Amino acid sequence: MSSPDTLRIPTELLPRDGRFGSGPSKIRDAQIAALVADAPTYLGTSHRQATVRNKVGEVRDGLRALFGLPDGYEVLLGNGGATCFWDAATFHLIERKSQHLTFGEFSAKFASAAKDAPHLEDPEVISADAGSHPYALAHEDIDLYALTHNETSTGVMMPIERPAGASGLVAVDATSAAGGLMVDPTQFDVYYFAPQKSFASDGGLWLAVCSPAAVERIESLAASSRWTPAFFDLKVALDNSRLNQTYNTPGLATIHLLASQIAWMNDNGGLAFSAGRSTRSAEILYAWAEASEFATPFVTNPAHRSHVVGTIDFAEGVDASVIAKVLRANGVVDTDPYRKLGRNQLRIAMFPSVDSEDVAALCASINWIVGNL
Repeated sequence: MSSPDTLRIPTELLPRDGRFGSGPSKIRDAQIAALVADAPTYLGTSHRQATVRNKVGEVRDGLRALFGLPDGYEVLLGNGGATCFWDAATFHLIERKSQHLTFGEFSAKFASAAKDAPHLEDPEVISADAGSHPYALAHEDIDLYALTHNETSTGVMMPIERPAGASGLVAVDATSAAGGLMVDPTQFDVYYFAPQKSFASDGGLWLAVCSPAAVERIESLAASSRWTPAFFDLKVALDNSRLNQTYNTPGLATIHLLASQIAWMNDNGGLAFSAGRSTRSAEILYAWAEASEFATPFVTNPAHRSHVVGTIDFAEGVDASVIAKVLRANGVVDTDPYRKLGRNQLRIAMFPSVDSEDVAALCASINWIVGNL
């Protein structure tokens, strides 16, 4: 039996690109090349001037095309990432009371933010065990339904549909879903995300696709007496976004990488193209796990299995942490599970930038590792 420290996976089995992290995720070489080409006139310039504002405009126009947005929908952006957006939503999206579907670490965090907000009523929280997802229930006193398209911590995806009979806004955390899963914009009012996953950029920025009803809610709450810090003020973000800029200085490289990825998606067929790449990778991963003698998909319901973040359990006697260690030593990185889930598993990102051939090579590499330990 070989020691994990000495195992060297045959080169012919290894993925060509070994980045499978769930965020920050793989960035394509073409994005880096485009940034380097534009660097002399783009990096180190004012975000209030046309050079950067035009790039922000590319992002906003590109997202309109990618999601096929109906008339009146707007694309907002601001600094701070999705975590910041949860706090902003407690000021300018939730009017009084929200309902939250929680089925993992990240979906629970927005619920906690709403509960801690002193100006809001305690939210209604509908939970499901890790590995599945709950369902929204319409109530007259709910003015915002908080859904999560893909739970990054557990590898569960859920369809985005307005709750039957609901009159409140539908806000969707799409941080690991946007760009990698199909979605109908008529089924949401806010679809918010950060760019470090399917959009192959860096974190620290949030983007939100907002319906006319969501824009009206933002403007209405901004005009009320509710005090809001400027950094969390969605009306400030709305006004600045309409000028193709952010309230405070953004990461210029982040915006450029994001614009390149959106253009790549749209140039190759839009959301059907990018989501299709993730779907193909997921088919490969789950088929391998189902056929394996030592691995199995953590999510038992095939309809709930994420196409962008796959979680794979391993049998007793096969240590997933050792497999991840060997993979990392061989240049295949960030396959570790989400720390708080505490399972003997690997978590594998299958965002659009990841080639499905590399997912197949990863599976072959894991087979080789287990066979040689």
